[in-house]
Amino acid sequence: MDRPTLPTVAVVGLGTMGTGIAEVLARSGREVVGIDIDENATRRAVAALESSTARAVERGRLTERERRDTLARFRAFGDLRAAAEADLVVEVVPEDYATKHRVITELDDIVEPSAVIATGTNALSVTRLAADSAHPERVVGLHFFNPAPAMKLVEVVSSVLTSPEAVAAVTDLAHDLGKEPIAVGDRPGFVADGLLFGYLNQAAAMYEAKYATREDIDAAMRLGCGLPMGPLALLDLIGVDTARTVLEAMYAASRDRLHAPAPILGRLAAAGLTGRKAGRGFYTYEAPGSATVVPDAPAPREGGTTGTPREVRSVGVVGSGTMACGIAQVFATAGHRVVLVARGVEKAERARARVASSLERSVRKGRMTAEAREEALAGIVPAGEPAALADVDLVVEAVAEDLAVKRSLFATLDAVCRPGAVLATTTSSLPVVACARATSRPQDVVGMHFFNPAPAMKLVEVVRTVLTDDDVHATAREVCASLRKHPVDCGDRAGFIVNALLFPYLNNAVKMVQEHYATMDDIDTAMKLGGGYPMGPFELLDVVGLDVSLAIERVLHREFREPGLAPAPLLEHLVAAGRTGRKTGRGFREYARR
Repeated sequence: MDRPTLPTVAVVGLGTMGTGIAEVLARSGREVVGIDIDENATRRAVAALESSTARAVERGRLTERERRDTLARFRAFGDLRAAAEADLVVEVVPEDYATKHRVITELDDIVEPSAVIATGTNALSVTRLAADSAHPERVVGLHFFNPAPAMKLVEVVSSVLTSPEAVAAVTDLAHDLGKEPIAVGDRPGFVADGLLFGYLNQAAAMYEAKYATREDIDAAMRLGCGLPMGPLALLDLIGVDTARTVLEAMYAASRDRLHAPAPILGRLAAAGLTGRKAGRGFYTYEAPGSATVVPDAPAPREGGTTGTPREVRSVGVVGSGTMACGIAQVFATAGHRVVLVARGVEKAERARARVASSLERSVRKGRMTAEAREEALAGIVPAGEPAALADVDLVVEAVAEDLAVKRSLFATLDAVCRPGAVLATTTSSLPVVACARATSRPQDVVGMHFFNPAPAMKLVEVVRTVLTDDDVHATAREVCASLRKHPVDCGDRAGFIVNALLFPYLNNAVKMVQEHYATMDDIDTAMKLGGGYPMGPFELLDVVGLDVSLAIERVLHREFREPGLAPAPLLEHLVAAGRTGRKTGRGFREYARR
């Protein structure tokens, strides 16, 4: 192996992050000096490195010889003077300015003048840390993500005092480690955490308000957005105290109330319930440091389900668009008789034909048999008038996201549907109770927000209004289970769970570009590689549609009256210009027309 650049690296602070960084460096062929004043931390780091490399051998990612070489290249010490010969020092001590300043100041007198000092902060000012050191030109930010061996993103943060040579050295190092470095400016949270922590904070506030259970919030974001972890589980992994520190710094810089730490974060931190490392945070764990969640006394489910579900055999689906067709397919595949109603028989038959095409694709891909396809399709009856819904047990409307249109339809359903039929709306942003009040039986109305594409997405948000009967709520949950969907309960407020957490995050990403803080490509890369998101925010905005996104953000802003929720002007300008995303060929990016 060629001699690596920065061949000797000291890592100061051997917590989870420091140990992970040390492993990445040692596996790359560098001599690694691990330093921590806590003897227990150094012992845990050695044990963690042995365990991690052993797993890598078992999984075929390392040979036994490579494992031995990696372990031989790591030495642990309890004194900063062990860093004397290091070409680079990476400090990942606790996120406290006084602690980091003390470490960097002491290193100034220990390491060679040519050595680079990299701070792993994600909340403190790199510029201030540099300015308060004896050699500000060599201080740079190098922000890895947890777990460091697995996560590909590294944010390289330079201050106005940092030399280009120091920036180039750590950027080259990141590339050599197989990471994806992006250059970011010096502000709290940088790119990935700057977007991530606002979202986590809102999730904590949502839980604190008893709007939804911790399990439902986490399941909603995993199943609705494809995230690797729910926000409350992620807060426990990061550390509740660490998250609060980052948010305090972000709020101090932005004065955006969305970044003001939710009070529950302070209460948990003050009680020592800081997450996995303490054995308890939002969840309770088997032991400190364990990832295994153990049951505790469950919080009462708001508006808990106590009713007996009504029987649902036949279902009506109103609409002819993508969502209506997908929902009709889901019910028909599950064995329900489906009356598919559109504005006219021809539209209804075209919608049924779209379902037939989708089912045929499932047959070709081996997801269902030809017999099952025929059986499902035979269960779908197209109709051009709402009167065809007279005898169904459940109606799911999936018409335009326009309150006047939905209220008019619910008034019609009230007139034609049998007493006791459950009436459900798939709205993603409008008040369910407004639809309910258009009927003489608001107790029979519930929200069932499916996600697109309905046949593939497992999540359904079940939205109960203050007027919804217990048995109607129970029916909606039972129906979801029969469809092999995962229901989550939430109250009747704008955005429910997923959109209320997702769209402020998307809006903040637009603001970052608008303020020239980072490029779209860097932001998308940061969230995919640093946050584990399946798509970057600008990719997702173009898929959802900028006009749809703007409408949802306006609804959230009107409901919660938070200045930070006001739609980014850049988003409004693009929509006004007709650039609404992939469907028009132009959004934040341009797409080849088919």
